Order: sequence, then structure tokens, then C-alpha cells
Amino acid sequence: MASIRFISSRIIQAGSRSKETDRIDLTPWDLKHLLVGYLQAGLLFHKSKLPEALIHHLQTSLSRTLDFFPPLAGRLATIEHEDKTTSFFIDCNNAGALFVHATAENVNISDLVEPVYVPETVDAFFQLDGVKNIEGTSKPLLAVQVTELVDGIFITCSANHSVVDGASFWHFFNSWSEISRGFDYLSRPPIFKRPLIDDIHYPIRIPLQKEHIQERFFQPGNLKVRVFNFRKESIVRIKRKANAEMNTDKISSLQALLSLFWQSIMRNRRMDPNQETMIFLVIGVRQKLQQLPEEYFGNAIHIAEVSLKAGELVEKGLGNAAWEINQVVANHREENFINFVKWWVNSPLLFQTGPMMNNALLTGNSPRFDIYGNDFGWGRPIAMSHGAESKCDGLVTVSPGVEEGDIEIKVCLSPKTIQAMENDEDFIAALNI
Repeated sequence: MASIRFISSRIIQAGSRSKETDRIDLTPWDLKHLLVGYLQAGLLFHKSKLPEALIHHLQTSLSRTLDFFPPLAGRLATIEHEDKTTSFFIDCNNAGALFVHATAENVNISDLVEPVYVPETVDAFFQLDGVKNIEGTSKPLLAVQVTELVDGIFITCSANHSVVDGASFWHFFNSWSEISRGFDYLSRPPIFKRPLIDDIHYPIRIPLQKEHIQERFFQPGNLKVRVFNFRKESIVRIKRKANAEMNTDKISSLQALLSLFWQSIMRNRRMDPNQETMIFLVIGVRQKLQQLPEEYFGNAIHIAEVSLKAGELVEKGLGNAAWEINQVVANHREENFINFVKWWVNSPLLFQTGPMMNNALLTGNSPRFDIYGNDFGWGRPIAMSHGAESKCDGLVTVSPGVEEGDIEIKVCLSPKTIQAMENDEDFIAALNI
């Protein structure tokens, strides 16, 4: 791993503390993430035409952006109840976000974008590795690291996953880039009002076991990360094939692509044909719940499971797997999400860190996020990457490509599985449809 030299570190506060937003209660969608790690993502830029006082400019624009996002300048706070339960909320106290300036003096852009596998060097560009979201009571809810390369600059954010989901994460990033370009106000101000659901009363009380809180963070083993880039034309062909196999037009591009990877990964893990395999989908609730606007700030995601026996998954074709995904997504309606929230309040279940089952995949991110539109004033980013918190065997991360209509799919797998995929004639043929 390349040597990183840290130049400075400081706390950035909002320029003016909001009087309207002092406290924000956590919803079940937020609370589920208390025992896992922060969301981490960053953008790589060419170094030409950068402001002379770059660091000061980014710090000033970050402070101004936090005026609109007071939760990210705050801390988590708790209320201990007599029944041994705990409630969590965001205290918008303007304690500030962490801003770190670093340099990687021997790292070029080509060192990051040309290798087949994402280099481990990228992990050093992020803050708050190994920190659980529940530690947001004392740790910043947002940490920024700006790392200068020989010919580029990497801007990363690590944000508490009990405060933001992917949509809110990129909403903040988009807003910061607007302010950096000279905007006085945001094109899409965040909305903090929590959804009103019958029988749900804030603050929500949850039982917490101390051994879960004190448990050491899971360290993944030897994993490889690779990004597969799909051009718009290839996506159209793969989608057309999936729909043709099922005599339908309802299968989406994303559903077809996820099916392609689900099939290939399980085939190359040499699963028993009778073993059940699963892919866990992250479904955005904003598009499904009427009372949640697109600008809602917080978590609004639901995990849905799609399962097929390995033999059926591999043998029945791309369309069959894609259709199973399509039907699960279609059957998740507003009432499902509301019923889940009500159930969760009575039986809280928190995500845990740990190795994923060999027969399972987890999806993340979305091609709908505006990632490559983040222009801070010196041009669009040329690449995006995630931090070490996203390293999990079986994680399939979907993002928009650099060019409009393209899609990037990043897989994190054991070296054995990913090398088998690279030699998988069926997978390679599908990539070249």
C-alpha cells in the first residue's frame, strides 16, 4: 500500500447553527444500522485548474453546506429508559465534521484506474475505518478526507449509516459540489421531517446488549474487488435477452444485470444444485412511500430476499433469474414497508457485521445516484470508489457509469471465485452479447 502523509486535521462546523432543526429522531430504517460501519465513497478528479487555496475553499464550502445539513454536523445522543431500553436521536449541536488533508506523493491517477483490481491504496483515502455507527455519540457523523496525488485529487466522505443511506449520502455530496461552484442555495434542500406512521411513537425504544456494542469489528479476509463497466448498448442487449427468454417487457436493465452476476458467482462458487441461493436487494422506499419525498434525509431502504436453488438459477437462464427479481420488487408495495416498520418496533433486529454466507449476495448503491455530476468547480470526476467498509465477500455494488446510460458493477469476492468468473465462458459470452 502506498504511503499516505497526513498534513492537517480539523473540525468544520456549520457557519450558522439551525434553530429549526435541533433534534431528529431515528426511524427503524436508521436504527437497523447502529452496529455496522459507516458509508464510504469518494471521487477522483484531475488536478488541473484547481483553486490555489484549494483546502481552504473546500473547508469553507463544506461549512456552508453543513448549514443546510445540520445532522451531519451533530452527534448521536441517547436516552436510557427504566425498562432497560435505549432511544437514539441526532443532536444537531454543531459539534462539527472531521476534515483531513493528506497527500500521496508517489501515487498517480493511472495507479488507481488502470489495474484490473481496485488497489488497496484506495482504502487509505477514507476516515473512520472500523467505527460502528453507534459510536456516533462521540465520533463525527461525517468525515472528509482530501488526498492530493501527483496528478489528481481524491475527495472522500465517510458518513454515519444510521444518519444517511446512499440516496442521502449522494444528496449531500451533490449539494457540497453546488456550494463549491458558487451556489448560494441548494437546488434540492433536504427534508428532515420523519414519516408519520400509525402506532409508531418517537423516540423508539430498543433493547441493546452490551456484548454487541463492545464486539470487535469483523475483519474480512483476502478479497479482490473488480469493476465491470457496461456500455449503454450492451445493457440494452442484455435486457432484451432476459425479456425475450420470459416473453415479457417488464424486466429492467438493473434486474437483468444483477441476474447475470448472481448466476455467474454462484456457478463459480460450485454450489450444490439443490442448495438454496439468495440475493438480497436494497429497495428504495422513497419511490414506494407517498409521504416520503425524494429529498427526504435519512435512511429509506428495505432489504428484500430473492432465492432460487443453484441448479435452477444456473440452468434456467438469465431471464428466469431476472423474472424472480422482478416479481419480488413488484410485490413490495407501500403497505409492505409500513407493516415492516410496525413489526420492527415490536421486535427490533439490528444488522451485524460478519462474514456473509457462501450462498448469498448483497447488493448496494444505485445507478440512479448522481455521482459523476459532482463538479466542485474544476470539472467532473473521472472515477468513483468505496472504502474498506464496503469489503464483504459477495457484495455487488451498482453505480452509474461515467457516460450517461452506462452502468458500473463492482464485485467483492474471494480471489478463487473472481478468477473463475474471469475464465467463465458463459459469463464472458454474456458480457459480449
